[in-house]
Amino acid sequence: MNIHFPKEETACRLAIATIGISNMRPDSPIGFIGLGTMGAPRALNLARAGTPLVVWNRTRNRCAPLEQAGATIASDAAELFTRCETVILMLENDTAMDTVLDRLGPEFTSRVAGHTIVSMGTVSADYSKHPADDIRSAGGRYVEAPVSGSRKPAEAGQLVGMLAGEPEDIARLRPILAPICKEIFDCGAVPAALHMKLAINTFLITMVTGLAEAAHFARRHDLEMSRFTDILNAGPMASDVSRVKIGKLAQHDFTRQAGISDVLKNNRLVVEAARDAGIASPLMDACHALYSETEGLGLAEDDMISVVRAIEARTERALASTGIPPHNH
Repeated sequence: MNIHFPKEETACRLAIATIGISNMRPDSPIGFIGLGTMGAPRALNLARAGTPLVVWNRTRNRCAPLEQAGATIASDAAELFTRCETVILMLENDTAMDTVLDRLGPEFTSRVAGHTIVSMGTVSADYSKHPADDIRSAGGRYVEAPVSGSRKPAEAGQLVGMLAGEPEDIARLRPILAPICKEIFDCGAVPAALHMKLAINTFLITMVTGLAEAAHFARRHDLEMSRFTDILNAGPMASDVSRVKIGKLAQHDFTRQAGISDVLKNNRLVVEAARDAGIASPLMDACHALYSETEGLGLAEDDMISVVRAIEARTERALASTGIPPHNH
C-alpha cells in the first residue's frame, strides 16, 4: 500500500527535504536500527570508527556492546528519528521495516520527512519500491544498501556494498559506510541493488550447496577428507568462501556465520523474483528444497554448510528404501 499526498503538499515536502539534505548538519549523528547477527557488527564498526551514532533495537540488551563502544542508546525508534537525519535500517523483513517507519501509520511523515533512510536489510525487490516511493512522497530520501558477505567479513568491515538511489545520496553515503564495506558499488535506481544482491546470492548459495554435496560424495567413497580439502584449496575453484566452508565441514563446525534460516529466506526471494520475471531457476529451486529440509531438521540457526545434513538424510532414506545398510560416516 502506497501513501499518496496532494500534489501541492508533495511539492512542498520535496522542497523542504532538498533544502534539509543540502544543509544537513555535519554534527548530526547517524541512526542505526537493528542489531542482529549482521546488524551489530556493522554498527560496532561505525562506532569504533568514531561515527557519532544513535542506536535502537527492540531487544534492549543487544545495545550494550554499542553503548560500551560510545554509541548513544535511544529509548525508542521515534526518539532516534528525532535525533538523526540519516537512519540506517538493518531489519529482518518488510513487516519489521514498515513497523519501524510506521509506514502505514500516523507518524510516518514525521519520521521520514527531511531524512535519508538507508535500508541495508535484504527484502524483496518488489517491496522495496513501495517505501522508496512513499518516503520520497513524504519529503525524505531512500537508498537501498544491501551487502555481500557473512558475519566474519561484517566483523572485519570487509563487506561489499551495493547502493541504489539518487546519485547525490549515494555519494554522501559512501564515506559513512566506509567502516562497514571494503568496496561500494553504485547499482543505479531502486530496486537494482536488491536485484544485484539476489544475483550474487544465487551464485553463493549454489556454490556452497555444491561444496556440501562434493564433501558428502567424498566421504561416502571413503576418501581422505584432508586430502580432498588440500586438493580443493590448491585448485582453481578455491575461494575465500570455499576455504572457510570446507574447514567447517572437516571439523563438523556448524556454528552460524550465514544461518540456514537467513539463507532459506534469501533463496526464497531469488525464486520469487525469478518467477515474477519469468526466469527459470532450476538450481535455486533444488537448493530451496534442500535448505527447507535442513530447517525442518531443527537446524535453522546453524551455518548454511549444515545443508550437508539434508543431503545425508536423503542418502539414508534412499539406502533404506533399497535395503542397503547405511554407511557409517
